[in-house]
Amino acid sequence: MSEHFAVTVIGAGPGGMTAAIYTARANLKTLMLDRGIYGGQMNNTAEIENYPGYVSIQGPELSEKMYAATEKLGVEYTFGNVEQVLPQSDKTFKIVTDMDEYTTDSVIVATGSQYKKLGVPGEDTYNGRGISYCAVCDGAFFKGKNVIVVGGGDSAIEEANYLARIVDHVTVIHRRGELRAQKILQDRAFSNDKIDFMWNTEVEEVIGTDQKVTGVKLINNQTQERSTFETAGVFIYVGLLPVTEPFMNLDITDEENWIVTNERMETKQPGIFALGDVRSKELRQIATAVGDAAIAGQNAYAYIESLKD
Repeated sequence: MSEHFAVTVIGAGPGGMTAAIYTARANLKTLMLDRGIYGGQMNNTAEIENYPGYVSIQGPELSEKMYAATEKLGVEYTFGNVEQVLPQSDKTFKIVTDMDEYTTDSVIVATGSQYKKLGVPGEDTYNGRGISYCAVCDGAFFKGKNVIVVGGGDSAIEEANYLARIVDHVTVIHRRGELRAQKILQDRAFSNDKIDFMWNTEVEEVIGTDQKVTGVKLINNQTQERSTFETAGVFIYVGLLPVTEPFMNLDITDEENWIVTNERMETKQPGIFALGDVRSKELRQIATAVGDAAIAGQNAYAYIESLKD
């Protein structure tokens, strides 16, 4: 027989861990499920400078601090890829993973998002052999080399600034004529002699040898001029996709598969809440995920109390 929990939090990033803290403090038996190590994408962030209480903190360090709080409160943590969440006739939910099954009174979805791919020839071929979606993870492999960063948002420019400390030179390739990143990040990049920019340009193909990337084929989307650019590494930051595959049967997503909630973090399905980067929202940051999580945790408690009535 599967184990039963009052609340199951799916995802153990900063939002998931915060929600678990709130439900555990409300004396609810809480399970936190994740397909990988706690912390999520926060573990791939070199420096966090916009989280209250810290001028600067390493992502993995903040992950450890948050997880320690869940442990102290007795949150149970386990690994597993969630395959489906199934509403039951008794108003509970069955959660099916690749490892086990659980039943729960309430579900908090905190699965976040994942990096979008360019979808060009060579991207899959050279993934891990010169193509990366994480500068913190892979930047050290390119010490003394020239690399490119594809994108113009916060993640792209943060990672360009980070890579400039390690590699010989960074070229940011952006399909628009201006960046979308925060002004402070732009200013750092523009003032760094090791970073330059190619505007209105897109990657059409990643090329290389049998073992590694050697360059990219580019097109200028204004002049349609094509060129080849030599590089040892391609770091891609062109957007995010929600991790919502296990919840498609619940009819709680919009046309782009982001989960829709109200201000109480409630979805259309009573008993299921969502928070953080997986939600349809404007700003996806650690601070906003944590704020969502406090609301979701409190309202999950209120929902479970309502079941008693």
